[in-house]
Amino acid sequence: MTDAPIDDDDVEAEPVLERSLPPWWVLLLVAVAIAAVAFAIGRFSTFGIAGTTPGDGSPEAGFARDMQIHHAQAVDMAMTIHAKTDDEQLSALSYDIATAQSAQRGEMFDWLVRWGLPQLGEPMTWMAASSVEHAHGGAAADETEPMTDEQMREAMGMASEAELAALRAASGQDADCLFLSLMIRHHEGAIPMVDAVLELGSEERALTVAESMKNAQLFEIDAMTAMQERLGCSG
Repeated sequence: MTDAPIDDDDVEAEPVLERSLPPWWVLLLVAVAIAAVAFAIGRFSTFGIAGTTPGDGSPEAGFARDMQIHHAQAVDMAMTIHAKTDDEQLSALSYDIATAQSAQRGEMFDWLVRWGLPQLGEPMTWMAASSVEHAHGGAAADETEPMTDEQMREAMGMASEAELAALRAASGQDADCLFLSLMIRHHEGAIPMVDAVLELGSEERALTVAESMKNAQLFEIDAMTAMQERLGCSG
């Protein structure tokens, strides 16, 4: 007895399972890839840029120092909410903020190393020659004495230690809304620093990064404001 040949037409094809990432994950992966490319470009392209190396009191050096401090808190807050939020859009945005600003911090640290300059200096004094009014601290040119840590945080729109503790302790919608409020203010505090280095600076890569940073943070402010409305956040 032999088996009858099997007609291919009689065999029902097994369904092919298609897997697709949610749209916000696709956007997230693209954002992470862009951040990685930008960091790589920053490390390798600037070696071919002609010009004078920024000095210790240059706007580029001051910007790199102050923005590293500013970014460090943004990364901390973003990872705090990323670990606890149940909102997919906020989870994606917070991860994007953390990865992009971590890459930028690394690049700015590298600038100072290559320029042979210390990583620390008097905060915001480099802005004194600019015409920029700081959103949270008045005109930069009014700064005649070294700023205290509290004054620096306020001028940069940064969260206080009490606000950071409240964010870590909060949960659910309260945590989401508190994060959005703090991060919007934080981003708004970065814009005057970016505007000052764009006005005063001349180093090509630093200006490119600053312009990109401003565009990204303005976009994220709009996105977070929309999230506040969607989540019904007050204040």
